[in-house]
Amino acid sequence: MTLGLTGMDGAALAGIRVLDLSRILAGPWAGQLLADLGAEIIKIERPGRGDDTRGWGPPFLDSGEAAYFHSCNRGKRSVAIDLGTEKGQSLVRDLAACSDVLLENFKVGGLGRYGLDYASLRRVNPGLIYCSITGFGQTGPYCERAGYDLLIQAMGGLMSVTGHPDGVPGGGPMKVGVALTDVFTGMYATTAILAALRHRERTGEGQHVDLSLLDVQVATLANQAMNYLVSGNVPPRLGNSHPNIVPYQDFPAADGRLVLAVGNDDQFRRFCQVAGLKDLPDDSDFATNAARVAHRDTLIPLIEERLRARPRSHWLERLEAVGVPCGPINDLAEVFADPQVEARETARAYPRDDGTRVPGVANPIRFSSAPVGDVPAAPRLGQDTAAVLAEVLGVDVEQIDALATAGVIQTDPDRRAEDSRRT
Repeated sequence: MTLGLTGMDGAALAGIRVLDLSRILAGPWAGQLLADLGAEIIKIERPGRGDDTRGWGPPFLDSGEAAYFHSCNRGKRSVAIDLGTEKGQSLVRDLAACSDVLLENFKVGGLGRYGLDYASLRRVNPGLIYCSITGFGQTGPYCERAGYDLLIQAMGGLMSVTGHPDGVPGGGPMKVGVALTDVFTGMYATTAILAALRHRERTGEGQHVDLSLLDVQVATLANQAMNYLVSGNVPPRLGNSHPNIVPYQDFPAADGRLVLAVGNDDQFRRFCQVAGLKDLPDDSDFATNAARVAHRDTLIPLIEERLRARPRSHWLERLEAVGVPCGPINDLAEVFADPQVEARETARAYPRDDGTRVPGVANPIRFSSAPVGDVPAAPRLGQDTAAVLAEVLGVDVEQIDALATAGVIQTDPDRRAEDSRRT
């Protein structure tokens, strides 16, 4: 079976070609989202090695790639080209000339030595949307530094508001359990690319998009950033508590913990009715959210004492019945076994061209008419080198063999054999 991928017919981005020179997570996340929306993604990888995350395991698939790689590279075509060779640079330049978008996360100026920087490529493709993702951006005193998610979570303030306060067991700054800065940067990159494509549609002009992990991290501090800018007070770490809403955190029940997310005064009153704390909503210290925030140190122990008296299921059933937001704290096995997650078909399997399937997580976007995520699993290294060079650039079989022999490209022997039989 051959899974050709030149954009899904009827999908929102069908007909858009993206040349993806990025690796690790932020850039590949953007490329995967664009693939899910129907764009053709040509992923350029280093021969013999590929994207670093191919080896970021365990766990590994039976085919040898790390699960990490498959989390952010589905729906792409892998083309293995050595950028250290002049011929390899020429091939990538030719691919950029007939692409709509280029994604890259090299260090600032890193592609310039190959003649693949924006200034060089805009001369061969004035309409190219060139999206650069770096740790600190194209300008500023840190622009030449390398940036990784953990480092940016620390420097960008996220770790300062994540974790328990100092002085309590387990206190201290804590990173988020997923590389969320990378993921958010990939999503901002996708949004920027779509806006740039709309701008090009109106004006005919391409442009350079400069995205910084640090900029994204600071931007996504959201209410915490505004709390500081308005008050001048540095937000403390509150564990699972919320700086602006009370009660909005985890609580112990008799047999486990649950989350209570009371978002307004009406919900608080209903919670108190169920919990047997009927007097609290009329107490001036607790009648409004602002009062509850001011008196959280008094209120939270009262709620904890009451919830500890009954099992978690008791509280969840009764609170859900009266519309008070609450829920269990699930591990991943419980997440994927949850009936709502199952009903939304969030876990799915993506096909490979050898007939096997790779487990994965569905794109969460649900369009009423355009297909989303109907794509194959992440590719083998060099799986599509020969096909892309032939289809897009018109390179013939003899030239492809010569390039492979010279080490400029890497092809997939299984795919080459199949292509030969088909032609």
